[in-house]
Amino acid sequence: MTSGVLAGFLAFLPIWAITGVGWAAGRYEVLGPHAPSVLGRFAFTFAMPALLFLTMARSRPADLVRPGVLVFALSLLSVFAVAQVLTHRVFRRGPGDRAIASMAAAHVNSANLGIPVAIHVLKDTSFVVTVALFQTLLVTPLILVLIDLGVRPDSEGRLRRMVSLPLRNPIVAASAGGLAVSALGLRLPAPVVDPLQLLGGAAVPAALFALGMSLHSRTRPDAEGRAERRVLVALKVVAQPALAYAVGRWVFGLDGHALLSVVLVAGLPTAQNAFLFASEYRLDTDLARDTVLLSTVCSMVSLSVITWLLAA
Repeated sequence: MTSGVLAGFLAFLPIWAITGVGWAAGRYEVLGPHAPSVLGRFAFTFAMPALLFLTMARSRPADLVRPGVLVFALSLLSVFAVAQVLTHRVFRRGPGDRAIASMAAAHVNSANLGIPVAIHVLKDTSFVVTVALFQTLLVTPLILVLIDLGVRPDSEGRLRRMVSLPLRNPIVAASAGGLAVSALGLRLPAPVVDPLQLLGGAAVPAALFALGMSLHSRTRPDAEGRAERRVLVALKVVAQPALAYAVGRWVFGLDGHALLSVVLVAGLPTAQNAFLFASEYRLDTDLARDTVLLSTVCSMVSLSVITWLLAA
């Protein structure tokens, strides 16, 4: 048990290391004043689409029908909906920023943090990989549609923009292309896979580095801003895993390793994609960045508590 919790803590170290180097680069202007936006755009336009294309091409969409995935989906969508209401009625956010805030409250870091935690604590990555598939296939397009409608609110072209989103957005287009490869049972040749793998390998480091560089220029939030951040972090690291536990145990009858897997993955912190999307669409990057960092810090404790309570 102790070794599993310690390993979970160690899984956070690469995140802090890359983010810290990014902060230093921003603090001392090593890469110039435009580096955070350029690096973020590189990750959004090239590296992340390459990673998602390969991920979807190797995926098995049939795995989405597993009971644990349904429990996770219900907890994520419920928290997302609550965040939408709170940021609209309490914090008076516009549609685009509401989508970012709701993403920050519900979208889990299933890749660069979820997989190491799953390896060290669950000793199995199958569930977290399926969760990553669910988020990529269903949740990310929903978020991007809400953001797109928020930043371009004209009603006349709304349907056209929704239909054309896969063609205009590299993340959605790459995910759809990878899903098509998987559905057709195609095997990609090495000359296609190898450069995409190299490019996709830069996605997470680039996003974390850009996140770190942006810390140097962040503005201190006012009292309402601090309250909003506390609410989003509480939804992410407390409400979402608690809801996953309640639904998993008392509605679907999960227990043991299956219940631990669902609750642990639901308790993962906010994915850095929230910051990436906010940066790309010129929304509130401070809110996204702070929620990513605060939820990651808090989840170091909450994930350990979850493991201690449910892995006994």
